[in-house]
Amino acid sequence: FRSSFPTLPIPPSLTCCAAESMQRCAVVVRQVVPEPVCQPIGAVACAAADVAKEMAPTGKLRVALNMRNELLVSGKSASGEPEGLAPSLATAFAQKLGVPIEFIPYDNAAKLAEDGAEDKWDVGMIGADPARAQHIQFTAPYCQIEATFAVPTTSGAQKCADVDKANTTIAACKGAAYTAWLERNLKNAQLEVIDGHDATYEHFKDAGLQAMAGLRPKLKKDASKRPGTRLLKDKFMAVEQAACTKKGRTEGFAALSAFIEEAKTSGLVKQLMQTFKVDKDLTIP
Repeated sequence: FRSSFPTLPIPPSLTCCAAESMQRCAVVVRQVVPEPVCQPIGAVACAAADVAKEMAPTGKLRVALNMRNELLVSGKSASGEPEGLAPSLATAFAQKLGVPIEFIPYDNAAKLAEDGAEDKWDVGMIGADPARAQHIQFTAPYCQIEATFAVPTTSGAQKCADVDKANTTIAACKGAAYTAWLERNLKNAQLEVIDGHDATYEHFKDAGLQAMAGLRPKLKKDASKRPGTRLLKDKFMAVEQAACTKKGRTEGFAALSAFIEEAKTSGLVKQLMQTFKVDKDLTIP
């Protein structure tokens, strides 16, 4: 398994990922991470083949995606394949393994992580959180998304620490990594967990709650759904977006972790963020 990326920049043709099929995107990514993945000599070839077999036991890399996260899955191609930062990184990893890719869509990250106990996918692209790690291992994050609070314009809260006080109730979306973080870390405020973003907005408004948690880009985009509110300027945490795989895939996890690190240092993550126009909403740790 090759341990280093070439230093060549991503060609301008990578912009096809935002408009054409994932198959075409895979061809472009191959220009950035050229094959062959395995060198055809002795132990090196065997080791690479073993990693591919461990990570793609069905012969193809089954990649689970949280379709709700629009920053990581920007949309779909004309053929219906997912497009965006997360699908493109997964495609590059599949190219490195030398296997085809299949995307497994999920409506939320919590269910995706839960299915890590079953043989439903090989690599997942979701926010890393200890609550999701019962059956899976997370790599280091390849990007981060700020989580903050929306509060009524009449609120005296100026920073996130001001929200965690007695007589304060916060609405948050079920299954979100930032919700799990609040469940573990709130000291004084109460948390009400609602299923679905739109339902969370409605509950926050109808119940007259004091704050609502969310990812800053999502809260900004949905400003019209919560009139009479403002966003606090700081963050209470950052959701670390990472790759993951099932526990017990020792060599495969090492290869996946190395790939994520090299995708950051080589500039691949940054280039893809720019291609899909999410570089202003995401940061690379």
